[in-house]
Amino acid sequence: MSLESEADLPGEAVLPGTLPEPLRAELVAFRRDLHMHPELGNQEFRTTKAIKARLEQAGLKPRVLPAGTGLVCDIGADGGQWSGGPEMLAMRADIDALPIPDAKTECAYRSTVPDRCHACGHDVHTTVVLGAGLLLAELHQQGLLPRPVRLIFQPAEEVLPGGAAEAIESGALDGVARIIAVHCDPRVDAGRIGLRHGPITSACDRLEIALDGPGGHTARPHLTTDLVTAVARVVTDVPAIVARRVDARSGLSVTWGRIESGHAPNVIPQHAELSGTVRCLDLEAWRQAPDLVHAAIDEVAGLHRAKSEINYVRGVPPVVNEPGVTELLRDAMTIRRGMDSVEGTEQSLGGEDFSWYLEHVPGAMARLGVRVPGERTVRDLHQGDFDVDEHAITVGVELFTAAALLDGGR
Repeated sequence: MSLESEADLPGEAVLPGTLPEPLRAELVAFRRDLHMHPELGNQEFRTTKAIKARLEQAGLKPRVLPAGTGLVCDIGADGGQWSGGPEMLAMRADIDALPIPDAKTECAYRSTVPDRCHACGHDVHTTVVLGAGLLLAELHQQGLLPRPVRLIFQPAEEVLPGGAAEAIESGALDGVARIIAVHCDPRVDAGRIGLRHGPITSACDRLEIALDGPGGHTARPHLTTDLVTAVARVVTDVPAIVARRVDARSGLSVTWGRIESGHAPNVIPQHAELSGTVRCLDLEAWRQAPDLVHAAIDEVAGLHRAKSEINYVRGVPPVVNEPGVTELLRDAMTIRRGMDSVEGTEQSLGGEDFSWYLEHVPGAMARLGVRVPGERTVRDLHQGDFDVDEHAITVGVELFTAAALLDGGR
């Protein structure tokens, strides 16, 4: 339930959890260390070790997930780790990096690992949840934490179908009633967050196709399967066919990222490969997508006498923010930063495996502003020069801390 006006919100003096300067400086250094040592999905051993060590230093008892990367840590659960608790609130961070070279040549904390960098802000997400956990652990020791909190540091968000499913299978949501997360947004100024009721990301699947034919001479395409033409028609016709078989408002989109075929200009090849993504704004249309895409590919390939082999890799459904948890984040941010610190945001066509948690419990994801206020450069995620205004760490920590304290009163 949302508080009706700023006058209804308790002031900062009655809501503890402000980030002290020594811890802020430590968290910035922690984030920079992660940024210098990025690890890909299911390889985050150093990252896991660093998080675990800091939580244990605070007197907490984190548990590493069965695969050896990622961990879960409870604060205030009566029976200790994994026991759950009444109306437990979970905070999720993703800890993996991307296979992208770091292009920040003048940055003192640029990646030290070739062709690897945190180009999506997961180092910030991780630091925010860690910082919130450290603050909440102190509040728990003072008897000020109203309900238990679970920290989830999840591996392999960038690896379809995402590491969230394995974390859930390992018990990460046992005893959890609600879950929250943030995602860096370079279009939003640091000091602000973006919120939206309902879908905030889209479904994302991966599509891989192999087409085959007998091959032949380009002088006689009528005697064989003109495979390059077949591939070209799949590329152009399949997205159009799929788009006409669902409600246009569902935003179902097939987009190609790779095509490979042939080696000589006068030889019709025997084999071709293409791959891309299937994205969708609507959950129900996403559930129909595999059958629709398979049928369209078979139709087009068959028309050109090409044999098709389809590998449709299920990815993630849309992240659908539950209104009550979204308003919890709004109220928490308003308390900390004022009503003007929250802005609306559009549904993105990007995918996020936080959606798997929301198949089990209500939750919400906020877009965490990381743009330097006043900066004119247009930046995006998954680019080698991606970086953040580190004030966003303070904002994220205090947002999550306030949400945990407010959640105890609901």
